[in-house]
Amino acid sequence: MVSTASSRAFIGLVAAALLAAPLHAKEFLKGERPQTRGYSQAVITEGGKIVWLAGQLAVVDDSGKSLAGDLDGQVRQIFKLLNATLEKAGGKLSDMVQMTVFITDVRYGDRLTQLRREILGDNFPGSALITVTALAIPEAKVEIQGYAVIGSK
Repeated sequence: MVSTASSRAFIGLVAAALLAAPLHAKEFLKGERPQTRGYSQAVITEGGKIVWLAGQLAVVDDSGKSLAGDLDGQVRQIFKLLNATLEKAGGKLSDMVQMTVFITDVRYGDRLTQLRREILGDNFPGSALITVTALAIPEAKVEIQGYAVIGSK
């Protein structure tokens, strides 16, 4: 028979061991602008490798050409940026499991859906589409944030 004192001592040792060991390892993907603005491009947690993607805007393309007024160009560039961030984490765009899309005009919803189908194929992440008055950069028409799970089955 195990005494109550022994049981409590054992539970105390287990609890102390659990508190001493990190339960969630995190890796932060950082860049110059995100650090200036107080966020990370992504936060990765082990145990299924969950990637939390910060919202992305795109008002210029890779060559520096303005995308102001170009919904298609902004959406394509945002997905390119999200994919680049996921690649830094060891994943790809198809690893996204959830996204939140913010648009500045409800009429963009249908076109956004068409672009998403074109870019993502048939396996879509869960999604919310929210219409807002404006985004952080006035020329931006859309912002996308999301979550990805890398290495899942």
